[in-house]
Amino acid sequence: MRLILISFLTCISQLLSLAQSQRPYLFIGTYTNGKSEGIYVYRFDTKAGTASYVSHIKTDNPSYIAVSKHHPFIYAVKEQSSAQLNEVSAFRFDDQSGTLELVNSRSILGAGPCYITVDSKNKWVFTANYKGGSVSGIPLKEDGSLDSIRYFNQHTGKSINPKRQQEPHAHCAMFSPDEQYLYTTDLGTDVINQYRFNAKNAVQPLQTKADSVIFSKPGNGPRHLCFAPKAPFLYAINELSGTIDQFQLSKGIPKLVASVSTDSTNNADKGSADIHISADGRFLYATNRGNYNNISTFSIHPKTGFLTLLQVLPTGGISPRNFTIDPSGNYLLVGHQRSDFITIFKRNPSTGLLQPTSNKIEVSSAVCLKFR
Repeated sequence: MRLILISFLTCISQLLSLAQSQRPYLFIGTYTNGKSEGIYVYRFDTKAGTASYVSHIKTDNPSYIAVSKHHPFIYAVKEQSSAQLNEVSAFRFDDQSGTLELVNSRSILGAGPCYITVDSKNKWVFTANYKGGSVSGIPLKEDGSLDSIRYFNQHTGKSINPKRQQEPHAHCAMFSPDEQYLYTTDLGTDVINQYRFNAKNAVQPLQTKADSVIFSKPGNGPRHLCFAPKAPFLYAINELSGTIDQFQLSKGIPKLVASVSTDSTNNADKGSADIHISADGRFLYATNRGNYNNISTFSIHPKTGFLTLLQVLPTGGISPRNFTIDPSGNYLLVGHQRSDFITIFKRNPSTGLLQPTSNKIEVSSAVCLKFR
């Protein structure tokens, strides 16, 4: 009888796990100077390609969020233009009720935090601060709460664009897949920095001097990064030039090997925004804003990493700032900063191609989408 009960409970657990994988949680970060109020939580149906509202929590301008990989915490920036008002917040997520609870908030030194990342062991969060042109690091306590800021790096310099590059503008802070390095991009100075990361060092988690400095082509404006999951390739999307740079990683050091347009044009006013690679490493996607409002699909050569443009589609909204692929790989969701909805594309995992659907999620100024 005891063995039968254990077997029954195991089956129930497996069924619940399957149901969870078919209906993962979707977290949506927004700008709150319009209709939105904070971070929104949805359930996404990976079979139907639809989403259902669960909850939301009020917080100011959570324009970028980070989901802890193995812990029930969400971390979010509070993006403001004044350095005195900028904060990072920690939230505890209840997987049963689908609700978020504020744990605490901490001030950071940099203005305009627009990106946040957390390491897999939940020891550190780092922010890229666009307005201040800096990077901040905050250690995390055992209960997931934020400690006081311990790391701060002020970028310096400028580049050739007189409207956008007269000062530093840090835009991304991303760990390498093995978390040996933290990479930061600076749109204002055309630089990508690589810092060796040590999660155990509670005082100086990053080297004071970059382990490697990659100088982007003047006027590129590097914005976001993505790593190929199964090959030594790093890709950077350049907001100002409308291009994607491909880097070959050799012993962790990036070397530029190719650069392509983010779509079929060579225009430099596309406001290129986000970039992601499918979980199987075969396809890369990129969005453009400005007057384009499109998303491009590229195939990735398995040996060279070179990109081949397959498709360009309108996203259906204004200013597609951020997007994500659902855990099943069957759908791609695009958030629009200047529209009141998220569009949902059907994705063919074999060809990588996207197909528009009529499904939408009604959330205003959705600028960050994360699954759990």
